[in-house]
Amino acid sequence: MPWRIWNYKTKWLLHDWSKMKKIIFLIPVFNDWESLKKLIKEINENIKNYNEIIFECLIVNDASTTQIPELSKPSKFDSMEILNMKKNKGHARCNAFGIRHVFQNKRFDYLILMDGDGEDRPVEIKSLVNKIYENPSVSVVAKRVKRSEGPLFQLLYQVHKIITFFFTGKIINFGNYSLLTKNDVGKLHSKASLWSSFSGSVKKHLISFNEINSTRGLRYYGPSQMSLLKLIIHSLSIIAVFKYQVFLRSTLLIIALAFLNSYLGNFSTFFQILIVIFNLLIFIASKREQEGDLFNSNKNLSEVKNIIH
Repeated sequence: MPWRIWNYKTKWLLHDWSKMKKIIFLIPVFNDWESLKKLIKEINENIKNYNEIIFECLIVNDASTTQIPELSKPSKFDSMEILNMKKNKGHARCNAFGIRHVFQNKRFDYLILMDGDGEDRPVEIKSLVNKIYENPSVSVVAKRVKRSEGPLFQLLYQVHKIITFFFTGKIINFGNYSLLTKNDVGKLHSKASLWSSFSGSVKKHLISFNEINSTRGLRYYGPSQMSLLKLIIHSLSIIAVFKYQVFLRSTLLIIALAFLNSYLGNFSTFFQILIVIFNLLIFIASKREQEGDLFNSNKNLSEVKNIIH
């Protein structure tokens, strides 16, 4: 008899599943183990009513320099593994490795990506899963409608969104927090851009996806590890996924400024120089998209540790 999935708020039938579905959580971590322990506990609390779904958890340890504490497998997780990496590769590349590892080695139906510091709020997992009940074949991203960072970060984030839209024509208002179908994981796992930017890759390679409104949470412990330099690199990496659109729009803009030179004078030349410098930075950032490194990322895996208790 097929499982009958009901919306617990409206009590109407959403979808019939002929078999239990499996969702895997993918969480990258670098040293922030106390946050991870709290996150896992809160995830377990927010999925406890989904008896028709099997949950697993994969933690990608990005060559942490601190000792891994004793971790307990929550009651709702069918399994929990730590993938220990040999060398630190950074957050985006941990996600890229994890996506490839899941697609190539795991049986699953959906994949949920979350940051390990609490900024992706576990309480929103229900919204992601319920969206899948409505349309099981379409992935879901968490659109950031409210942020919790300070005013300087929020200002820079708005500048990033404006520049991204101006040079690419794309609105990217989500990060890593998402629920992907197996089909979409298959589309993404071999894309070179995934090695550099998850959100840029989703926007470029997935034809459609649904959204939920998401409020960016506060870190559980300690200050953010996102420095100004890392923020700039992160921004450039997203835009670089659409480098050809950037180069085309920049060329047209430089030509337009040349025609307006008699009116703008030195301002026209100044803006042209800025555009050339920006395109040079985008070109450099695009070199982060290393297909060979992505395909060989499994060589950076040191061991898989299974948490059984």
